[in-house]
Amino acid sequence: MSGKDIEKVLLLQGGGSLGAFGCGVYKALFEANIEIDIVAGTSIGGINAAIIAGSKDKDHPEKTLEEFWLELAENNQDKNIFPSKGLIKQYTNDHDRIDPYFEEATRSMMTMSSFIQSALYGNRKMFHPRWHPFYAFSDPDYFRPYNWTYLYDHSPLIKTLEKYIDYNKLNPFHSSKPRLLMTAVNVLTAESLIFDSHKQQISSKHILATAGYPMYYLPWVEVEDGVYAWDGSLLSNTPLREVIEVSSIRDKIVYIVENYPKNIDTLPKNILEVRHRARDIMFGDKTQHSMKMSKIITRYLEFIDELYDIIEGNIENIKIEDKNLSKIRKKYTKYKLKHGAEIKKLFYITREEPFPHLFENADFSMEKIKDSIIEGESKTKEVIKKG
Repeated sequence: MSGKDIEKVLLLQGGGSLGAFGCGVYKALFEANIEIDIVAGTSIGGINAAIIAGSKDKDHPEKTLEEFWLELAENNQDKNIFPSKGLIKQYTNDHDRIDPYFEEATRSMMTMSSFIQSALYGNRKMFHPRWHPFYAFSDPDYFRPYNWTYLYDHSPLIKTLEKYIDYNKLNPFHSSKPRLLMTAVNVLTAESLIFDSHKQQISSKHILATAGYPMYYLPWVEVEDGVYAWDGSLLSNTPLREVIEVSSIRDKIVYIVENYPKNIDTLPKNILEVRHRARDIMFGDKTQHSMKMSKIITRYLEFIDELYDIIEGNIENIKIEDKNLSKIRKKYTKYKLKHGAEIKKLFYITREEPFPHLFENADFSMEKIKDSIIEGESKTKEVIKKG
């Protein structure tokens, strides 16, 4: 295919507070004038994608996304019981060099502190614990926790997103880019659900559905009559397959934001690091198979092209009944129009984990959010420079 037929795709993984890394990635792509045609994500990646595609600030969606993340951090309940930077700075002033074990322990305490605060008190701009007293008057099962199917209510996110998203931009009748794709899973059938702004009106309920991760004790969402959806990361945390499914003709350049690194240098040293590594593997990128299949399908289609040209060029010499020739032409047209996209380039933008911590994806402290955004920008600039 010609260069003009290549579309640029940004894939945003889920990962709770790790989604701030994706914010930094998008900032760097925007500043480098890399125009994204499709932005796809699930969980917090789906939220990021919705803000990018539906940004109320049409000229600077990267600023809108960053403002969202800073608001989440500002309203985090974390009281900075363990102010890691202050401790590290004081230690550095008192010693010639920083002790890596001291730094790791301090940062772990900070992350654990933020996690505990989030677990107990939530984040008033994003989610509330179901045991909060104000639910006593609205939740019929408030005093019957044995009936609970979730522990946290993430509907406060709706009001927060109203400040940043223009939902009028997220429908088939709006011509602006990028196209938004979010994924979820049908709770009853385990089938993948794709919310596509080119095929339907995307609303707040679709965003809540893509982020309703049950292992974080968030609820399912009824996206239409009888269809109950959970977070799409239960099936795939990197929705490349879904992108190819809905846009299967144009070749692609893909930027994958990896919140969960595939590679590590050393084996886990304790049971918490074992859990951490297993989590990274479960939620890490698994798109290699999709890439191989796209190349195989492309080769098959090229072969079908050659065979079809031979048939069309030798109709007079080949004894084919009209009805059979008609079938061949219909099938050829169908395959040609509905398949054939190839991934021309794939760029991985990967978050580093110098101090891996099992609860890092629940750390909404201002320090962590800002550091993650900066890291995302830095890693993306490196990838762009290498080309």
